[in-house]
Amino acid sequence: MDFQIHLLLIQDGITNGAIYALLSLALVLVFAVTRVIFIPQGEFVAYGALTLAAIQAGKTPPTAWFLVALGVAAAAADIWQALRESRENRIPAILGVNVGLPLALAGILQVAPLATLPLIAQILLTLLVVVPLGPMIYRLAYQPVAEASVLLLLIVSVAVHLALLGLGLFFFGAEGTRTPSFTDGSLSIGPATFQYQSLWIIGITVLLIVGLFAFFERTLYGKALRATAINRTGAKLMGISTDMAGKLSFALAALVGAFSGVLVSPVTTIYYDTGFLMGLKGFVGAIIGGLASYPIASLGAVMVGLLESYSSFWASAYKEVIVFTLIIPVLVWRSLTTHHVEEEEH
Repeated sequence: MDFQIHLLLIQDGITNGAIYALLSLALVLVFAVTRVIFIPQGEFVAYGALTLAAIQAGKTPPTAWFLVALGVAAAAADIWQALRESRENRIPAILGVNVGLPLALAGILQVAPLATLPLIAQILLTLLVVVPLGPMIYRLAYQPVAEASVLLLLIVSVAVHLALLGLGLFFFGAEGTRTPSFTDGSLSIGPATFQYQSLWIIGITVLLIVGLFAFFERTLYGKALRATAINRTGAKLMGISTDMAGKLSFALAALVGAFSGVLVSPVTTIYYDTGFLMGLKGFVGAIIGGLASYPIASLGAVMVGLLESYSSFWASAYKEVIVFTLIIPVLVWRSLTTHHVEEEEH
């Protein structure tokens, strides 16, 4: 295998690894804040890519009406809670945020010339549709059982994943789609040739990671999320709403997932279930980071991308097996190096 092939495989591995790194960061964030192993993370990748494809085809994406339906359900739950707490004055704001804004967005998508809009406007509309699904799903599926065991939260995640997967098939059908590239062409540096689309993916990934770091370090809400991740009980005592932290973490996870779908859709055909496999590869990176370390999870995800790239060249029929086998030695190593506390016998 010559040097040129190595360069192509490394470029492909780093490009895929950048997407997996974003997904692994989202998984670590959600688990740290809410103790939820967020299996449906990949569905936001597929929803983001397929929503953008629908907008570029000039159609109102089905996810817009799904957002309205979830908004109505979330509003009903919040109104019921407000009535139980004798806080009826919150009802207009609840209706405005959960029902009014999604309906307004759906109306804009109905009348706007979607196919002729600039790419940046199409991406913005995609994010406006997909990102609010995150906190609404948290409100309906996870908030009522927020204090439950990790096992119960995992069961809820599996149920949400299956529901979103089935809805994705219903909304978008079984056919795959691919969106146009952001920029055509390539850049040659010596013997190496880099596709502009790959450079876009890597560059935007780096910017998103830097933006997330700045959010956690510099903003009040970011510090609140960090406090909740470190000690939920302590955060409550300091007046930080764990419900707000959960919704915000799911919103960030949805943002990362949807943007990942937007980035990857020009380089690969996206089906309704494509995101699940991508999410699992991001999960492998998150496991390497122990579902706690953001830098190690990112590096682990890039390693997964490189391993996948070389596996597809040497043994394409077994590349998925090789990638997911990576999790076994990691789990064994963590089991041997982690101090276990024996449960007390009753």
